[in-house]
Amino acid sequence: MFTTSFWKSAAERAIKTVAQALIAVLAATTFDWFTADWQAIAGTAATAGVLSLLSSIASAGIADKGTPSIIAGPINASLPPDAEIV
Repeated sequence: MFTTSFWKSAAERAIKTVAQALIAVLAATTFDWFTADWQAIAGTAATAGVLSLLSSIASAGIADKGTPSIIAGPINASLPPDAEIV
């Protein structure tokens, strides 16, 4: 959790989440650019981003050390698919 790689991955996830939340809020309502409550829309998207960062922090160390993921990556990507791991 204390690496640049972790924070880059967590930030990427949070930015994607903010964009997804923004699109979801805009798509879920009858949207009018002039009367939209931009503070509420931005607040909802920002809250989703904060929750994403908190999720990444909570996931640190569950699977691969130094990543915000709870799913372990491949043990060694250079091994052929039929290689036996001892």
